[in-house]
Amino acid sequence: MVDKKISSAVVKRLPRYYRYLSELLEKGIDRISSQELSRKMNVTASQIRQDFNNFGGFGQQGYGYHVSFLHDEIGKILGLEHNYNVIIIGAGNLGQALANYGGFSARGFRISGIFDTDPDVVGKRIHDIEVMSVHVLEDFVKTNEVDIAALTLPKDQASRIACRLAELSVEAFWNFAPTDLNLPSNTVVENVHLEESLMRLSYKLSEKQSTREKEEKG
Repeated sequence: MVDKKISSAVVKRLPRYYRYLSELLEKGIDRISSQELSRKMNVTASQIRQDFNNFGGFGQQGYGYHVSFLHDEIGKILGLEHNYNVIIIGAGNLGQALANYGGFSARGFRISGIFDTDPDVVGKRIHDIEVMSVHVLEDFVKTNEVDIAALTLPKDQASRIACRLAELSVEAFWNFAPTDLNLPSNTVVENVHLEESLMRLSYKLSEKQSTREKEEKG
């Protein structure tokens, strides 16, 4: 990979490329052009070529892209050749949904522990994993390799627990709590704020409805 700073917009598109290429492999398609990929992804062919040129190109003029090779290379860029141990803190509806989703293990993300504060939940099994009390969380992290912590708990608990996990050398956080985490710069945080996403959807829907109303009046 070229040693250069890759924009967040390009990084955001990489999983989409990977997903579409996975679908092409399932259909037995061996190669695809940037124009064909453009139509599938609703991204211009020029943008696709620019994105891939950040990592060396991958294509051949007059041939396009070898689907299997491109799929593997993007997987490497995304770090999917590694296996990651993931813990979930918060075993409510969202935490349980994450634990039960089978697609994570197929991508190398192994749920190794689930934690909660509710005594009615602790001890139950979710996807064959016993929910543990947060009181043993620190001991678990100290004695087990943890790469990613998924936070599906209230915001007042999320910041405190995330800070402590960062002190215990957990380097990556998948944050579903409706708050921004103030963590050391050497940690990696991916925020998934569901309410904000729904608000963006509401804005787009409102704009569409407003445009339609103007057209009907005009």
